[in-house]
Order: sequence, then C-alpha cells, then structure tokens
Amino acid sequence: MPSKNMLPKGKRRQSVKEDYRKARTLANEKADEAKARADENFGEPLPEDVQEVLIDTADMMEHEPTLEERIARNYWFTTKGASGSKVAEETQSDPRYPNKYEALLATEKPAPPEIQTIEDLEPEDGVRSFTAEAAAEGMRLDAYLAKAIPDISRARVTVMIEAGQVMVNGKNEKGKLKLTGGELIEIEGEPRPEPLHAEPEDIPLDIVYEDKDLAVVNKTAGMMVHAGAGSTEQNRGTLVNALLFHMGKNLSQVSGDLRPGIVHRLDKLTSGLIVVAKNDSAHRKLSEMFAARSLRKVYLALVHGWIAEDEGTINLAIARDVLRRTRMTTKRPGGRHAISHWRVLERIEGAYGKFTLVEVHIETGRTHQIRVHMQAIGHPVMGDTLYGAPEHVKAIKGGEPITLGRNFLHAAELDFDHPKTGKPLELRASLPDELGVVLERVRVPADAATNAAASAAN
Repeated sequence: MPSKNMLPKGKRRQSVKEDYRKARTLANEKADEAKARADENFGEPLPEDVQEVLIDTADMMEHEPTLEERIARNYWFTTKGASGSKVAEETQSDPRYPNKYEALLATEKPAPPEIQTIEDLEPEDGVRSFTAEAAAEGMRLDAYLAKAIPDISRARVTVMIEAGQVMVNGKNEKGKLKLTGGELIEIEGEPRPEPLHAEPEDIPLDIVYEDKDLAVVNKTAGMMVHAGAGSTEQNRGTLVNALLFHMGKNLSQVSGDLRPGIVHRLDKLTSGLIVVAKNDSAHRKLSEMFAARSLRKVYLALVHGWIAEDEGTINLAIARDVLRRTRMTTKRPGGRHAISHWRVLERIEGAYGKFTLVEVHIETGRTHQIRVHMQAIGHPVMGDTLYGAPEHVKAIKGGEPITLGRNFLHAAELDFDHPKTGKPLELRASLPDELGVVLERVRVPADAATNAAASAAN
C-alpha cells in the first residue's frame, strides 16, 4: 500500500525531502499549540480544532484501529530516531489470520515406528506367510520386506516381486504399493539370482576369524579379491573362488554374482585383513559401518625417503588419471573425498638409502588410496612401480639390489563391533615373511653390507 507522503507515480524520482520537512514541522507546531491551549483551558470545553488533534491521537492509543484506519494512517510503519529521520522501520502487528499449523509446529514430531524383525520364517508347502504389522502403515511393500526380513536385500525383494513370488491379500502387487498394516503377505519359494560366474577352487586361505555371520581372511599378495566381467579363464584364482570352495554358497548376495560376500577390497599386490559377509543382514550392517567410518583399519607401509614430521593427515581428493586409466591421481579436479592419517614408526638409513616405516589409518576407502596419498607427499610405497617407486632398489655401495615384486603395504589391524552380537573384534595379521626379510635388509648399515659383500666375494 503506497504511503500518503509518496509522490504520484511517474514523479517518484524527484526528492521530497524539503516538502516532507515542511509538512512535519507544521504538524509538530500544530500539536504543540493544541497542547498549550489544552493546558490553558483545563476543565473548560476545548475549541473544535484542538479536539480534532487530541481525539485523533487518543484514538490511536485507546482502541484497536480498523483496517481502513491502518491503511489511511500507514499504521505498519513509523519514523525511526529521535530526530524524526525519514528512515522507515517496520513494526510488528498482530497476524491478520490465525496460523492453523501453529499447534503442529509447537508439538514434537513423533519418531517413526520401529519395524520388528521376522525370525525363523519357515515355509509351508513352499510358501512363507505372515501379517504386516501396524507399524508398516504408509511404507512401500519392498522397503517393508527388506526391513522385516533381515537376510534378504531390497534388490532380491524386487526380483521376487517382479517374478510374481510375493502376494498381498491374494494379489500380485508392485513394490511401490503403500501398506496400511494388517495385510496378509505370502512369499513363494526363494529369490532366484543368476548363477555365480566364479567356480569354487581349492585355494588355501588363512582365516583369522569365522562364525555364521562373517569371516575375516588374511589375504596374500598377488591374489585378486574378485574377477571382473570377462572370460572364464580370467575368473580364476581369486579370493571369491577360494571362498566358494571353503564356505559353499553361504555368502551374501548384496554385491552381486561376481562378488558374493565381498564387503570391501584390497589391491591385488596388497596383503592383509579383509572381512567377508556370509548373509545379507551382516553385509548391510558392515557396509553401514564402512560408510559411517566406525571400523578401524590400520596398514603398515615402507615408503622411500624420510618423512620429516612424526605424524600427519593427508586430505586430498582422488580421481582416475585421464592419461593412464589404471592409475589414480590427486591432481585432477572433481575427485572423491579421501583422508589418510599416518604416524612414523621408524626412520631407517642403511645400505639401500633412507626409508620410513609408517602406520596408516584410513577414514575412507578409495581405490589405491594409501599408495596415491604417499606418492602425493613425495614418499611412494616401496615396490609400487605404478606410483613412482623403482622396480629394483640398488645398494649405495654395491651389492645385490632388492626386487620386491609387490607393494610394501599390509593391512595389519581391523577393529569393529560384530554386526549381530555387538561384540568388539580386534583382529591382527603379522607382517608377511617376504616383507619382514626386506625390512631387515634395508636396516643393515651401509658399511656392514659392504663388508658382507666383500667376504662373500673372497
């Protein structure tokens, strides 16, 4: 609503400062004159012009103005400052209409009901049946089944629904069906995923821990965790092949046909602890732990050169190298967030130069993360030729070079709470023999190595 002091449209660019001051001065003088005359005629009837001024002021103070009065007086704005500055200051007035959501906003939103897990759901004539609980009201059918039956993933639920294996009150429904609670749900048979591409192979495994929900394996260097899509010849010799032999099909299917039971990975040339899920429920909970960074993973690495500081953090995003697709890099924009914390265990100077033995704790699990981060700070992992380490480490004063043939990187510690029992698990894997031998060789002082070489020559 335009102010009564505003100029007509089309003339608002010109200044009203002078006219506004004159009008205000006249108004103030008239009010002062009215007050003085009222004091002089105390107890006597006042002249009409004085009554008009005083009644106008009293009306604003003693009763709630009407909408028309508010508009006429520009009631929502007032001048600001003792000097009567023209700067307008908005004043709060009562809401014109009641807020019908005020009561809802004042109350605390109730927590969503917890879905009860259905245990020991035994089939009758190949059909499992149960009644949806009241807490399922408003939930999608596929989401409810994935929560109510912990050993079945949402992906497998979708497969079952699309295959017509799920009935709701005797009808085939879609996964997006909204439940009201109390429906009779029937599940016929089991999900039928595609057969695994990997075949069981009798490959020895160093199993550090195992129960009905999970296993933790100390993987050797040179073994791939799983194969990619490709020919049958390439899909052999992997950790998955070995797991299928030792554990049968008691492996989760969340990661798909090529990666049964695999929750996370280790590089082919990296050894150490890797956790395997035996059912979908354990797999989902372990994946949540990895996402929430509630698992503690500690690696041992021997890097070239001396790291000056005793400890530090590398916070550099990692992306795939555009020129060499097998490499990752920290120099390309748009990479994924990655954090590694390192601590120096030993600084070594011997016959093969300077090295630093470090303990690395990673918060994220990006491809080649430790190797890329160490290379980014100028200390590549020993044996990691992909990221700048020499293939053969030469002795300073002669002697046989060291050819490791793998990365000096080992997943030594894995701490987490059991996904089902909540029991703390603290698992350890000692340094492999081939890494232990190399570590002792680089520790040998240069003079001692030279004398040993001379003695062997004689």
